[in-house]
Amino acid sequence: MKQALSIIIPTLNEEEHLAATLDRLPADLEVVVVDGGSRDATAAIARGHGASLLVTEAGRGRQMNAGARAATGEVLLFLHADTLLPPDFQAEVGRCLARQDGVAGAFRLQFNGVGPGLALIAWGANMRSRLWQLPYGDQALFMERRVFDDLGGFPEVALLEDLMLVKALRKQGRIVLSNQAVYSSARKWRQHGLLRTTLVNQLIVAGFFFGLSPQFLAKIYGVRK
Repeated sequence: MKQALSIIIPTLNEEEHLAATLDRLPADLEVVVVDGGSRDATAAIARGHGASLLVTEAGRGRQMNAGARAATGEVLLFLHADTLLPPDFQAEVGRCLARQDGVAGAFRLQFNGVGPGLALIAWGANMRSRLWQLPYGDQALFMERRVFDDLGGFPEVALLEDLMLVKALRKQGRIVLSNQAVYSSARKWRQHGLLRTTLVNQLIVAGFFFGLSPQFLAKIYGVRK
């Protein structure tokens, strides 16, 4: 029997965050964790929470595509392992996709840290998502399976697979931004610094829009996902 909604979570050494993410999900919901070869307890945590577990080569686009193929849901939600969904996310997904012009959706972004810098980054992400329909993968993208399949899934590239799919989705209809928020880890900004991380992110996106390939951008900026 098909599930109404399936959640796909790509992982790589996520033992620190995965349990909290899975704890927020209903027990009767199909959850597919696609691991890229973790060397920690990620796989054991996934199994312990009743999730289906796949193992593939590392690469977020490749992992999410594998999860989509294995999932049975008519609606697919792609969730980062360090991101917490709001309590009534299932109803919110249905509401967003019920819009006549809506082909996909995403949630507003908040961070699980405090401070004006993180608040400003989240505000910028939410404005970008609302005004230009450009949510990123950390905002829990969701869409009907038929839409995902028609577009060929995520490009299996070194980075920016989420942005590339979002650009394709915008040509099909509206990407609806939920009024509710996901809470994502601020670890990347804490580890590398707010200014440096934001600058590198913006340079990568700018390079992509100027025609540089994701593989080239990943190489010159030393970015690995």
